[in-house]
Amino acid sequence: MAEEPAAEVQVLRRQKATLIEILSADADFVLQHADARCLLSPHGYQQVKSCRIPSEKVRDLLDHVIQRGPEAAQGLLDLLKEQALQETYPMLCFVKDVQVETLCSGGKDVSRKRKAPELQNIVPTKQICSKGCGLVKERQLMSVARSIGRSWREIGRLALDISSVKLEQIEEDHSLHVERVFSMLRYWRTRQRGKATAAHLHSLLSQEDWALPPESLESLLETD
Repeated sequence: MAEEPAAEVQVLRRQKATLIEILSADADFVLQHADARCLLSPHGYQQVKSCRIPSEKVRDLLDHVIQRGPEAAQGLLDLLKEQALQETYPMLCFVKDVQVETLCSGGKDVSRKRKAPELQNIVPTKQICSKGCGLVKERQLMSVARSIGRSWREIGRLALDISSVKLEQIEEDHSLHVERVFSMLRYWRTRQRGKATAAHLHSLLSQEDWALPPESLESLLETD
């Protein structure tokens, strides 16, 4: 009779579809963090890295970690609970409530008892994050993008908290400067979800160290 998968592996398998949906927002960010923790083999890392489609990249990452067994699976679960990952992917908050139980002496995996609570935690999280009222508009993002110069990478890293890996990817994908900055701002809006209001962006870009001229942010103060 085939041995039943470890509890950590079963948790990842149960949440696989949800994790793919969430982590695809920035597949490279979670990949680099997973590699830093040696959760993938060198060959596995290269395979996952070579994938260009975010959802497939996350899928391959999860499959590779699952195949490596319970230690790697637990390492990924611990990683997803860290502050950097929680801030980058707000919908990951449900992972904090996931606890992997150890096998009892009878060999039965008691982690199954936590399946229902885990899934219950996902639903309200999606409902909250999907409201997105007051999102900054694309024309406002383009207006701001035109006013950001060579310091766009610094603004992306320090003001918008976007990883260097993502900024490099944006730079490779767009040849025009304004399109790079616009793509960066759109990515920030996508990641922030319901928090991506014009007022929030105005506040971030008005900070002292990298403050943009007030006139360049006027579009963010429009009321219509």
